[in-house]
Amino acid sequence: MMFMAGERNPASCYLDERTFRLCCQLFLQHSETIQDGWSWEQIKGTDEGFMKKTVLMPVKPSFLHKQHECSMQDENMVTDDVQANVEDETAGVQAVCEIHAVLRYEYHVLYSCSYQIPVLYFRASTLDGRPLSLEEVWSNVHPNYRQRLQQGPWDTLTQQEHPLLGQPFFMLHPCRTEEFMKPALDLAQAENKRMNYIVTWLSVVGPVVRLDVPLSYSSSAVISLSVSDSTDPEDVQRTC
Repeated sequence: MMFMAGERNPASCYLDERTFRLCCQLFLQHSETIQDGWSWEQIKGTDEGFMKKTVLMPVKPSFLHKQHECSMQDENMVTDDVQANVEDETAGVQAVCEIHAVLRYEYHVLYSCSYQIPVLYFRASTLDGRPLSLEEVWSNVHPNYRQRLQQGPWDTLTQQEHPLLGQPFFMLHPCRTEEFMKPALDLAQAENKRMNYIVTWLSVVGPVVRLDVPLSYSSSAVISLSVSDSTDPEDVQRTC
């Protein structure tokens, strides 16, 4: 949400869909400028859509459960007539395993009509297409955040059906959005500063699941749109 200097209405952590799309528009314009890989995906035949970004993420080979694939490569590559070069072969196998120790994360930012806030959906897989389990995704949560979420990790990070695609995705549950957005919005209003809701929100929730937001998104070009629309939280039926 973007506030006009001098607004007197109490800051709300909720936003309407029009404001969501305007914030996304500015976000996407800056993404194109810095080639950050975000795009808008429109659902064919509808007016629904979402922001999308795909990231290839290197991880330690030990992270992946299917280590037997590397063992099979080892057996095929090390033969009886090259036993003298076993050290070189082992190094080659390790290199192969390192190449395959890459995860593909696909992030989607959607607007939730129920919560009237953005929600981050994502899915993750190995390069050969094997989807990661919830346990694997949880183990890949950034260590700086993992300890804070240990009290209720399965409530914070859950597997849900994508509301627009109907496919299984992981989701960061939006119920705690107010906890970190309300102080940020109150501060911006108190200092008569504008802010892009999507930038602030994604800068907080993104790093939890290894999605970084460059600092340049905080530039004036991304928050310059004059939008004062807000949603009264009393008009929202919370379902969490």
